[in-house]
Amino acid sequence: MEGEDGRRTGTLLIREAPMKATVGDKLIVESAHDGAPRKIGFIIELRNEDGSPPYVVRWEGDEHESLVFPGPDAHIVPGVRR
Repeated sequence: MEGEDGRRTGTLLIREAPMKATVGDKLIVESAHDGAPRKIGFIIELRNEDGSPPYVVRWEGDEHESLVFPGPDAHIVPGVRR
């Protein structure tokens, strides 16, 4: 692709695989602030059959549950499959 001044320009588009989870997987949300702990929770319910967000998560520590639409600071760790 060429810019207005004739120089070659371009953008690399990197697509990440869509987030997919199953009940029992761990959801880890990294902190956006230095020194703050990351949040760790367990997926206890899926809202979509294909495993895509949102998820109902029970958080470690205070055991509260919430509906989560994970952002780019979150990742899934597979649980033990039986």
